[in-house]
Amino acid sequence: MGVCTTLYDEICQGCGRTLAEVSNWVFLNPEEKTKVWNRIRAEGTAMRFQRQAKEIKNRD
Repeated sequence: MGVCTTLYDEICQGCGRTLAEVSNWVFLNPEEKTKVWNRIRAEGTAMRFQRQAKEIKNRD
Protein backbone atom coordinates (compact mmCIF):
# COMPACT_ATOMS: atom_id res chain seq x y z
CA MET A 1 0.00 0.00 0.00
CA GLY A 2 3.05 2.22 0.14
CA VAL A 3 2.39 3.78 3.55
CA CYS A 4 4.54 1.57 5.77
CA THR A 5 6.09 3.25 8.78
CA THR A 6 7.60 0.27 10.56
CA LEU A 7 11.04 1.88 10.37
CA TYR A 8 10.17 4.28 13.20
CA ASP A 9 6.89 2.95 14.59
CA GLU A 10 6.06 -0.31 16.38
CA ILE A 11 2.89 -0.64 14.29
CA CYS A 12 2.63 0.18 10.60
CA GLN A 13 0.07 2.94 10.04
CA GLY A 14 -0.60 1.59 6.55
CA CYS A 15 -1.44 -2.05 7.24
CA GLY A 16 -1.67 -2.15 11.05
CA ARG A 17 0.78 -5.00 11.54
CA THR A 18 3.50 -4.89 14.16
CA LEU A 19 7.14 -4.87 13.12
CA ALA A 20 7.41 -8.53 14.18
CA GLU A 21 4.32 -9.45 12.14
CA VAL A 22 5.68 -7.70 9.04
CA SER A 23 9.10 -9.33 9.46
CA ASN A 24 7.71 -12.83 9.99
CA TRP A 25 4.68 -12.66 7.68
CA VAL A 26 6.01 -15.24 5.21
CA PHE A 27 6.42 -17.73 8.07
CA LEU A 28 2.89 -17.36 9.50
CA ASN A 29 0.31 -19.97 8.60
CA PRO A 30 -3.11 -18.95 7.22
CA GLU A 31 -4.79 -19.16 10.64
CA GLU A 32 -2.18 -16.88 12.21
CA LYS A 33 -2.56 -14.37 9.36
CA THR A 34 -6.34 -14.41 9.76
CA LYS A 35 -5.97 -13.65 13.48
CA VAL A 36 -3.71 -10.70 12.67
CA TRP A 37 -6.14 -9.27 10.07
CA ASN A 38 -9.11 -9.78 12.41
CA ARG A 39 -7.30 -7.87 15.17
CA ILE A 40 -6.40 -5.06 12.79
CA ARG A 41 -9.97 -4.78 11.47
CA ALA A 42 -11.32 -4.70 15.04
CA GLU A 43 -8.88 -1.91 15.97
CA GLY A 44 -9.92 0.06 12.89
CA THR A 45 -6.84 2.29 12.90
CA ALA A 46 -4.88 1.03 9.88
CA MET A 47 -5.24 3.13 6.73
CA ARG A 48 -5.75 -0.04 4.70
CA PHE A 49 -9.00 -0.90 6.44
CA GLN A 50 -10.16 2.69 6.87
CA ARG A 51 -10.03 3.06 3.08
CA GLN A 52 -11.95 -0.17 2.56
CA ALA A 53 -14.63 0.92 5.01
CA LYS A 54 -15.01 4.28 3.23
CA GLU A 55 -15.28 2.59 -0.16
CA ILE A 56 -17.99 0.23 1.11
CA LYS A 57 -19.86 3.10 2.77
CA ASN A 58 -19.73 5.17 -0.43
CA ARG A 59 -21.16 2.28 -2.46
CA ASP A 60 -24.20 2.00 -0.17
